[in-house]
Amino acid sequence: MARPNLLLVVSDQHNPHIGGWAGDPVVRTPALDRLAAAGVDFTQAYCAGPLCVPSRMALMTGQYPLDLGIWTNSEILPSTTPTFAHALTAAGYETVLCGRMHFIGFDQNHGFRQRLVGDVSGAMSGTTAGQEMFEGVWSRRGCGQDVGSLLPEAVGPGRATYEIYDEAVTARAIRLLETWDRQPPERPFCLVVGLLLPHNPYVCAPELFDEYMDRLPAAPEASIAPDEHPAVQDLRRYRGTAQITPEMARRARAAYYGLVTTLDRNLERLLQALDATRLAETTQVIYTSDHGDLCGEHGLWWKDSFYEGSVRVPLLWAGPGVARPGRAEKRVVSLCDLAPTLTALAEAPELPGARGQSLAALLQGGPAEAASGRAFAETCAIGQQPARMIRQGPWKLCAYHGFETPQLFNLDDDPGEQHDRGRDADCADIRAALTAALRREWDGAAVRRRLDRLEAERRLLAEGRRAAGPTVAECWPFPHGGNRRA
Repeated sequence: MARPNLLLVVSDQHNPHIGGWAGDPVVRTPALDRLAAAGVDFTQAYCAGPLCVPSRMALMTGQYPLDLGIWTNSEILPSTTPTFAHALTAAGYETVLCGRMHFIGFDQNHGFRQRLVGDVSGAMSGTTAGQEMFEGVWSRRGCGQDVGSLLPEAVGPGRATYEIYDEAVTARAIRLLETWDRQPPERPFCLVVGLLLPHNPYVCAPELFDEYMDRLPAAPEASIAPDEHPAVQDLRRYRGTAQITPEMARRARAAYYGLVTTLDRNLERLLQALDATRLAETTQVIYTSDHGDLCGEHGLWWKDSFYEGSVRVPLLWAGPGVARPGRAEKRVVSLCDLAPTLTALAEAPELPGARGQSLAALLQGGPAEAASGRAFAETCAIGQQPARMIRQGPWKLCAYHGFETPQLFNLDDDPGEQHDRGRDADCADIRAALTAALRREWDGAAVRRRLDRLEAERRLLAEGRRAAGPTVAECWPFPHGGNRRA
């Protein structure tokens, strides 16, 4: 078939378990359900870093955080690092980013021809006039990753800036599709729509909040294994999860479900607009998220964890050329595979540094061997040490710097990750094999040193900017008539 148009929708912090198509009996996600029924549901898709910037930069480049040197939300993707947007633009695609991608630094395009609706990453800083206000219904801690984001004043019915932002992004993307329908672009397009929901603060429309407060069953008491890995125990202590009461968790969970439904409504508007154009016949639609939100699983919330609700992501892919609609693909895949897949479908230049593998053959009904069946993820959560995960077959191993014993789960036998096999003598062989694969390129001590240096560099740069104030550059007055041939 001819090179497809590509519509990629990337949400923020969507737990892969919370969706009708994913088996949740309560949440309403009709648009996502229809997308799954019309295409392929990659049920074992993982982000490369369960935090916004590391995951998104890996998605854009096909490289791991250790390749990019990006483990936190403060690191900058160099403008010299190619992204799939560079490759598709070079291949003649009209490349447009509409909304969020959480690029840090002055380069807010990273290969896209157009950037519509700038990012909202400064919303919490108080430096962007008007954006720091969430309509008076939340505290400033509502967007954080600790117990403060579940406090009563930060959670409940209302309307938050992130919801308003997503409405603006969706409306702008729809206007662009309508423009292209009236005046078809001369080249195929890749439109990336970046949405913020269902990222906390856990604030949603009152009618949705009331609905889910009524419909959601009482959450079971958090099942915390007595032998839980000490690295996870440290994370609990740092984030104050012991202070979360059942009522706090119930309200936050209801609001999160409301935010997922709000996200779905925006996707519905976007898909309806696409279907109303002639572009629908030639456009593949992809939906994913940068990472999840544990939303109470294991008694934890937020992200930066290797438990499934945080590190696994939804990945739905539909449209012309996608074989056997409605199938669930259980092969382990990574968001690092998106860039190689998009470049393959677009017949674009390969990204020289990409680690992911193209899923094009899988999408077209080819053998599962077309994908690696392996995924890595890395993190260095605030207040924690570097860590890395490998998922291969049914097994998931998580190594934490400073701790000799890893976590090890068999997700076929233990999908809820309740039984850590990290010390199980019967698992010695698989534990050794996965540990060797995980550590082949990754060294926690080296990551720690690199992060410490990056932090020192950021402090020095900030001090220099404060001391300098506005910078001044003198321009050379070029003499007219200076260039001439003898």
